Amino acid sequence: MISLPHPYPAGEAERYIARQLAESEDGQSTTFTIEDIAEGRFHGLVEVRDIDREHLQGELSFWLSVGVWGRGYMSEVVQTVVRYGFESLGLNRLYAYHMLRNPASGRVLEKNGFRQEGLLHQRVRKWGEFEDVALWAILRKEWRNRVDK
Repeated sequence: MISLPHPYPAGEAERYIARQLAESEDGQSTTFTIEDIAEGRFHGLVEVRDIDREHLQGELSFWLSVGVWGRGYMSEVVQTVVRYGFESLGLNRLYAYHMLRNPASGRVLEKNGFRQEGLLHQRVRKWGEFEDVALWAILRKEWRNRVDK
């Protein structure tokens, strides 16, 4: 999630949850948590945010704790959230960003049918440094073609 600050400041979790609740009530965002129910551990988030009802699109954003990287969790969850975005939210387009120094996020998107649409130079600032970001997207009809195969 390029929108989460790092290091994570004190009190940010409470602000984030309050913002997510307000955006969810307004229909601007839907957030899913990734948990290990047996262990009672939180591992990450996936959001469809900045939902644009006029143009039927939204941003897919995700975060996963380091301890569970490389296990395929995010690819599986993103697949489910993409389905939700198209079938339940009625969106036509989902887009996502990832910092170039995090190619694993790009692989998650690619595995789920997203195609890279562009490169945004110095799009975000993380840890005091400006970062290049790749823009990826999938259209409902492309997703439907994948599902129907």
